Amino acid sequence: MNPFVLAVIALLIILGLVFFFATNNHLKTEAAVSSELQGTFTLILYGCRSSDDIENMVVFDKEDDAYTFEIFAPEFAYTVKTRVPAKDALTEAEKFVRCNINVQGSQLKKILGPEGQSIGFELRPLYSPERFGMQDVLNAQYAVKERKVTAHIKLDPDAEKVRTSQ
Repeated sequence: MNPFVLAVIALLIILGLVFFFATNNHLKTEAAVSSELQGTFTLILYGCRSSDDIENMVVFDKEDDAYTFEIFAPEFAYTVKTRVPAKDALTEAEKFVRCNINVQGSQLKKILGPEGQSIGFELRPLYSPERFGMQDVLNAQYAVKERKVTAHIKLDPDAEKVRTSQ
């Protein structure tokens, strides 16, 4: 291929990545404990479309704060429950992420806003590493734009390989 064409393609890719990261504010998560769940939440229940579905997670959107959450997925891939008190939200989320018989536990994380404050939570299932090659089979990324947080949830590529080979 012509070196000029390769240089133009490389430049376009670099500019695209710079634009993507400059216009999207990606949020971080960190471990949380259940006592941090306070108030009322909107629960976004993602997955559990079949008994062998391992791509399941719950996002806790704090109600009455400045941020709203949405899932980047078709509407049939998730359900939304509003005005759920914290203690009921955790119980319901635990039950939901355990819809697959292979779940061995769960992991609660807080989603941190641009200034490092907690703006929501996620609960994800944990599996036996022997089953899928890892406990946490999900990749979840959060991007915020104008106080709207979009969650992108997908299977880890290595877990997907193991799953499709079984």
